[in-house]
Amino acid sequence: MFVKVCGLSTPESIRAAAEAGADAVGFVLTASPRVVSPSQASALLAEVPAGVTPIGVFRDEPVADAVAIARAAGLEWIQLHGRRSRGDVATVHDAGMKLVRAVTMGAAAEELEDWGEDLLLIDAAVPGSGEAWDYASVAEIPVLQERKWLLAGGLDAANVAQAAAAAHAWGVDVSSGVESSRGVKDLAKVSAFVQAAKGAAASV
Repeated sequence: MFVKVCGLSTPESIRAAAEAGADAVGFVLTASPRVVSPSQASALLAEVPAGVTPIGVFRDEPVADAVAIARAAGLEWIQLHGRRSRGDVATVHDAGMKLVRAVTMGAAAEELEDWGEDLLLIDAAVPGSGEAWDYASVAEIPVLQERKWLLAGGLDAANVAQAAAAAHAWGVDVSSGVESSRGVKDLAKVSAFVQAAKGAAASV
């Protein structure tokens, strides 16, 4: 099970995620309670160990701006939320970067197709809200079969195993589900989430 912990902003939270076995960490570079500046993200990269992928997260910024900001931060992976196009995917790849393309559970069928992104992320209707949703509803979507995609939205240590199994997800992404308050990561919750997700994969 691929596990990404998003919205990290301190060395301690990065270490907690990495030590628990997270595969990726996310730095929010768009308007959010979890936002960090490109210079902050660049400094935090020093805390990310080899084998863990750092990803810059954007929402509605034009793709060229996202690429420029990510490059300034020293990031090679970009996660794009908001309305996107196949051309945006090409722009990221032409810049020599890799892409997580995020869509919501109510996305049109075309948006769920493989546009050539490196990873697809399927989020709740209101990303970042922390609200759980019908995870099983995506399990039988034909275009997701045999693809690498991440389940997000409303996940926490208590439900991640069941949610991932219900959705047939390749990986999971968490942010609000490991916080003590909005934007503040709880290190114990970070560790518990990663371990629960990894343990679920091992028990299948």
